[in-house]
Amino acid sequence: MRRWDRDGLITFIDLTDPAQPCPLDRRLMLERFHARQGDVIYDGAAGFAAMWRAIPRLRLLGQAARFPPFLWLLEAAYRGFLKLRPILQGWLR
Repeated sequence: MRRWDRDGLITFIDLTDPAQPCPLDRRLMLERFHARQGDVIYDGAAGFAAMWRAIPRLRLLGQAARFPPFLWLLEAAYRGFLKLRPILQGWLR
């Protein structure tokens, strides 16, 4: 995503670094993806959609995620990924 954010509109924060301030419970924020847009914090698929809306190439996908059935499908896919994530992380180590 960083490579696609050519205009530098997104600030990426590594919450595994304890020196970084964390607006909510750090453990909970590390369990799922989060994105903040203004004063609103999104999580899961809604967080990805918020990020996509800031990237011109992905803006249409982010806008489509405002349609509830599409966001529900994205969230279901994201939850499935979260179940596989520990396995994938093990393979990459």
